[in-house]
Amino acid sequence: MKRLSSLIVLGALTLALVSGAHAVVLEGVGHANIHNGDLDAARAEARKAAIRDLSLQYEARVSTHDTMENGVITESRMDLASTARARNVRIIDEYQNGNLLRVIVRGDISESRSQCGAGDAGRLKKRVAVTGFPVLYPDQARVGRIDDAGEILPQQLQQRLVARGGLQVFGATTSRMFTDLLNAPTVQQGDNRLTNVLELAREMGVQFVVTGVIRDLGVADPSAWGTSVLDRMQRGIGAVDQRRRFAADLIIFDGFSGAPVLRQRFATAADWDAGPGSSAGFGSSGFQKTAYGQSVNGIIEDMAVAVTEALACQPFITRIARVEGHSVTLESGATAGLRPGDELKLYRSKRYLDSPEDSPELQDSEVSVTLDKVQPHFSRGTMPQVGDMVNIQRDDIAIIW
Repeated sequence: MKRLSSLIVLGALTLALVSGAHAVVLEGVGHANIHNGDLDAARAEARKAAIRDLSLQYEARVSTHDTMENGVITESRMDLASTARARNVRIIDEYQNGNLLRVIVRGDISESRSQCGAGDAGRLKKRVAVTGFPVLYPDQARVGRIDDAGEILPQQLQQRLVARGGLQVFGATTSRMFTDLLNAPTVQQGDNRLTNVLELAREMGVQFVVTGVIRDLGVADPSAWGTSVLDRMQRGIGAVDQRRRFAADLIIFDGFSGAPVLRQRFATAADWDAGPGSSAGFGSSGFQKTAYGQSVNGIIEDMAVAVTEALACQPFITRIARVEGHSVTLESGATAGLRPGDELKLYRSKRYLDSPEDSPELQDSEVSVTLDKVQPHFSRGTMPQVGDMVNIQRDDIAIIW
């Protein structure tokens, strides 16, 4: 039996002279059926299909595998994959014909960065806390009454991260990590560590803290939103600029050291076409139906992708809860993906007396623990030496790379 493999690289004609490492702007088309009059659900499904179309345009790979026996092809299989990453995706056109909805989206497409060879850690679910995203300029939220954006945005981000399935996600959307929003993330002690981040991570038992600041919710022309008859007439005929801006910083902190893992700004702008009284909150149906709401919805999806990709290449870390002789109990279990037989490296957490406020320095103990009992929220294993001999104790950590 002889197996032949061929790899055919396909790309859109508009990309013939563009390197895969650079972002380009493309348009994609998606369709969905409207069931029971639920236009919002159909729009979301059509948008997903359009994003898939964007990705395949950018860099689709068709891999054919033919199996030959005595010179005759006995099996032929074709696999289609894409390594594209879509960002700043927004709906630019929408058309409904009966129960069929078609949307056209435009987005920035670039090479995906999720391929990192994360090893065994790639199959485990890291614990993440999502905190509030306070609004830098609250007065900007008065138009449309979206002053709840600081809590609703992280709630929606949390929902998307849960739906993606690769992380254990916990909500802390009423918590604020920054006191100085203008300069957030505040630099403390010269290395960008925040005491409240470490405290929250320890309290919730998470490996990472996802937080941020909403920096801009402003309308392009504040005078366009007057309540006079003339103001309403001008809005009705499109004689004023109805665009609204959105900008937010997303920051991911390591919960053991307080060091930033990712800091990225997300921004967009679209028409604020909500009718009087139709929007009553950042997550309201009236907000979601506006062009601005749909554009922001795409930004939140981009945030979820960025978090997932940034953490995919990080090692899996959990704290040691107890050490008794050769037995080691960890604070993570089956819900994180740990299984009996897994082997984790043990590291000592060392602090210096002259710098007690600094994050602990990790030292390889050159000892591993092999799990033999795994419960949903904790696991227990055995190490070859007694804990006292290698100075492994509570609050030290275990790592899978």
